[in-house]
Amino acid sequence: RFKRASEIKHGRVAMLASVGLVAQHYIKLPGFERARNNFESEFATIFTVPALYIFSVFVFTLFFLELSLWSQDDNREPGDFGDPLNFGMYDTETRNREINNGRFAMFATVGILAAQVYTGKDGIEQLGLP
Repeated sequence: RFKRASEIKHGRVAMLASVGLVAQHYIKLPGFERARNNFESEFATIFTVPALYIFSVFVFTLFFLELSLWSQDDNREPGDFGDPLNFGMYDTETRNREINNGRFAMFATVGILAAQVYTGKDGIEQLGLP
């Protein structure tokens, strides 16, 4: 039960991370404009002002949400946080697709990060796109 909930949560985070690693080529958040498209520059930018303040607020907000609103209820299946938008898509097929897409996204995220560290190019530059 705990492992399935962890797999679903890590898969969801990896899906967002893989999209973010591709989108960072085109979108720069306020405070992070100095970051170039390599991993070392992006990591070092987190510890400069004003990015440090923005990143700190982001991390503390995530801590709060993880410990309050996004905590797993023991009476529900792992990863079931309800259907807040009333899509009605909570069935076995959709859950299996989410798990499989999350597994793929975990590998994709690691692959993008490893290639970015090795080549110094972000996900879009690795494909040769502008």
